[in-house]
Amino acid sequence: MFDASPLLPWTPLHQSGEYARALTQLDAKTTRLADGTLVLHRRIRGIETAMLPRAEISQDSLQRLIRDAGMRKHLWVVSPDHPAPWLADLGAVAVMSPAYVAQVDLGEDLEAQMQPKWRNRLRVAERQDLRITRQNLPLRPDNWILQRDREQQKARGYKPWTDAVTLAFARANRGNAKLFTAFDGKAEVAAMLFLRHGDSATYHIGHATDQGRAKNAHNLLLAQAMAWLANKGVSHLELGQVDTDTSPGLARFKLGAGAMLRPLGGTWLWWPPLGKALTPLKYLDRCAMSARKGVL
Repeated sequence: MFDASPLLPWTPLHQSGEYARALTQLDAKTTRLADGTLVLHRRIRGIETAMLPRAEISQDSLQRLIRDAGMRKHLWVVSPDHPAPWLADLGAVAVMSPAYVAQVDLGEDLEAQMQPKWRNRLRVAERQDLRITRQNLPLRPDNWILQRDREQQKARGYKPWTDAVTLAFARANRGNAKLFTAFDGKAEVAAMLFLRHGDSATYHIGHATDQGRAKNAHNLLLAQAMAWLANKGVSHLELGQVDTDTSPGLARFKLGAGAMLRPLGGTWLWWPPLGKALTPLKYLDRCAMSARKGVL
């Protein structure tokens, strides 16, 4: 059982200028609200749809910003960076429960934050004669980490980002897509890709072979990546979502590295022209939109 830790101040990847530049490379339509919040535009079945990914918003500011932007007729897909149950009071309908994300404070003593078992595996990895390299992500769709990630996505049935977005981020933000790779002899046995945005960074994708897992290569990769990022002035690292029900091993890995948990705000649909016509549905969703107890 884990307790959620206090919130860490930072700018999420999906609200960063680096992410916006990547989308511009792909000719995606985006705008910024008056407070700088990034909005992604889509047209779904003829309806103008606006998406707020990982947005830092409040009830008063959201209504005012949308009104001032002349976007009250849009269908809004709102994914707050923090719990926002007040969205139900606007007439928004919850469509996805909040997840938890793991964040590491890189300004603290990194090894002191690691759990003992995780630190022991790191020590084992350090004795394995693994060679670690660091480079900018190669701008080719056939590079090793993207190929392995495609295979992993197909096997597990998920697709968070396309390769096109990852490569666009690397092209638009040279030096901010860093690939750490572990070699055992000449063989690539593990890799982790990190995206830097402002004074923060996000773990993006990773892969390890059976040989890499046996040698705890990911422990060594993550430890070296955290040290390098901290040395470059990065204050916080997000390791992605944590779910001890569906991926307990991955959850233990992230938490063992010293990450703290905090809840996001789920995903909501809100169409301002309908007012509170859908309000009765909020009573079905209000409990679900509390931070999920089963995750911890």
